[in-house]
Amino acid sequence: MTLGGTMHPSGYTDGFARAHLPPPEAWPQLVFNLPELHYPDRLNAAAFLLSRGAPDAPCIITPAETLTYAQFNAMIDRIVGVLRNQLHMITGERVLLRGPNNPAMLAAILAVIKAGGIAVPTMPMLRAGELAYPINRAKIRLALCDARLADELRAADAPGLTDIVLFNSTEPDGLEARMAREPDFAAAHNTASDDICLIGFTSGTTGEPKGTMQFHRDILAICDTYARHILQPVASDRFIGSPPMAFTFGLGGLALFPLWAGASTVLLERAGPDDLLAAIPTLRPTICFTAPTAYRVMLGKMQGIDISSLRACVSAGETLPPATYDAWKAAVGFPLMDGIGATEMLHIFIAARPEDTRAGATGKPIPGFEARIIDDDGNDLPDNTPGRLAVRGPTGCRYLRDPRQASYVQNGWNVTGDTYIRDSDGYYRYQARSDDMIISAGYNIAGPEVEAALLQHPAVAECAVIGIPDPDRGQIVKAFVVAKEDVTAEALQNHVKAVIAPYKYPRAIAFVAELPKTQTGKLQRFRLREG
Repeated sequence: MTLGGTMHPSGYTDGFARAHLPPPEAWPQLVFNLPELHYPDRLNAAAFLLSRGAPDAPCIITPAETLTYAQFNAMIDRIVGVLRNQLHMITGERVLLRGPNNPAMLAAILAVIKAGGIAVPTMPMLRAGELAYPINRAKIRLALCDARLADELRAADAPGLTDIVLFNSTEPDGLEARMAREPDFAAAHNTASDDICLIGFTSGTTGEPKGTMQFHRDILAICDTYARHILQPVASDRFIGSPPMAFTFGLGGLALFPLWAGASTVLLERAGPDDLLAAIPTLRPTICFTAPTAYRVMLGKMQGIDISSLRACVSAGETLPPATYDAWKAAVGFPLMDGIGATEMLHIFIAARPEDTRAGATGKPIPGFEARIIDDDGNDLPDNTPGRLAVRGPTGCRYLRDPRQASYVQNGWNVTGDTYIRDSDGYYRYQARSDDMIISAGYNIAGPEVEAALLQHPAVAECAVIGIPDPDRGQIVKAFVVAKEDVTAEALQNHVKAVIAPYKYPRAIAFVAELPKTQTGKLQRFRLREG
């Protein structure tokens, strides 16, 4: 177990990122309690992952093409050559990546890491004002961007961004034209296992995004914990899903895990529920990653669609309502695999294998991670008592020059901002985001529990619950409901009273056309509170 401590000599010329790590005493304790988590001092995560698949095996699949491992490696190596020889990327330099889930976007991410750069992927739907923040925060000079998304990037107020190279472009100075001038082999840069290779910006569910800094060894650690012990993919597996690769849930599920297994991944630029249901019968994926809301929509549309190729479906990003879990298992024959992760931790740290899942339970700490339920003073709470979730493992929070480090890391533990209980069987059950607990007339009410009750009503498509001020009760429960059909507030209130304790029912209901969400599909409750 380590707390910050001495780092290996860096392989980078540009020392900005390492210099802006939090001080060692502000790091979480890092736990390496599995033999597979002991990595060599010198490690390039991209080179390691790209060596896992057989050269002639399929690696990247789209509706239009299939690339073998050999073809994808050659594509990446040509981009490495462009970065080094034409764009003069300095090792340790941050490079912004912008694009939908397609082969060029993934190749660009991996090429930056293999060449000794630091990848900063961004959501494809971000606007100019949103893009300026990570560019300026991470001091980014160079960007590789899908040609279709260039306008917003060029409009960003980021004077330090001087070089933008477009991919999926036919222009003479585009990435493809530049790649044609480079050989199809490039050696990986000699990076330290604790050199930073990825800065992932949080999705902004609580306000201003935070830059989370991940090491080369962290990239492999999530593969050697969640993928190895929970998902257990093999080379014949084929992954599919909806989260953007700029979202670490998507980067792990659609890129890192399949590469680690020598498997293949289906990349869809549009991957809503309808798109997934259209792709599954023809492209025959075996493992799916998407959010609970998408699985709920798919349930209502999968009649007559062949999804028999699927063997595992991972749900994360938001809490998985028991009603969705039960309906999926009844319709498909196997359960959804719930999980909680965080950009700070890179990926999922509490989950369960399919045979160990339970409705309403996220799971247990996965091998390599530890978890506790603590009170406001950091003391352990007894089972079945709501408290703050604290975790630690081989990955942990290291914000890019951000004072919020002291809030996330407390006494060596990552305090995620979630309220959980641990039941008597050791399963962790989500209650709410810690700032989403509603205290009404002395009762603690978890918003997601009320949401789960509302979702059992056939007229409710989506919903979100917050607490609002009330002179008599302190707070009352207010629900925002996206309805599929006409329904009255009274009918929904009576429904909730019949499903859970009556004092938890929403005393105020607002019907809305849509709920405010981040680019990753996460609900922004703070925007509901702002009115």
